[in-house]
Amino acid sequence: MRPDVESLFVSWFASWTFWALLSAAFAALTAIFAKIGVERVDSDFATLIRTVVVVAVLGLLLTATGRIQPWTLNPKTLAFLTLSGLATGASWLCYFRALKLGDAARVAPIDKLSVVLVAIFGVVFLGERLSTPNWIGVFLIGCGALLVAYKG
Repeated sequence: MRPDVESLFVSWFASWTFWALLSAAFAALTAIFAKIGVERVDSDFATLIRTVVVVAVLGLLLTATGRIQPWTLNPKTLAFLTLSGLATGASWLCYFRALKLGDAARVAPIDKLSVVLVAIFGVVFLGERLSTPNWIGVFLIGCGALLVAYKG
């Protein structure tokens, strides 16, 4: 590879955009795999299985790479990570229940209304600023999610 192409390649994999797109792809697979997985099992039990798998894989990854660092936790960090974990668990329970009851193609877009809520919460609670084009995008995401979920 030429040096300029190589540096572009390396910077792409180090960018937040790359990881966000990868996250979106895995989230899409999550919906499909979960919908199939909850067909014959209680949705809360399915969430437990998913959680155990996530904990096991992350535990192995962090152990293998030597990145378990409990000494970096202070009370504020621990409190907010605990709240985030509780919110994640509640979200997963609700998501799996919705998948058990509805179509994945309709449940997932409603779940993605979290994008709209993150934008609003980011402004209200974190003091983040969004430009007019950003707000238009947030509005369109909300409208798009509702249109995709609509069963006409």
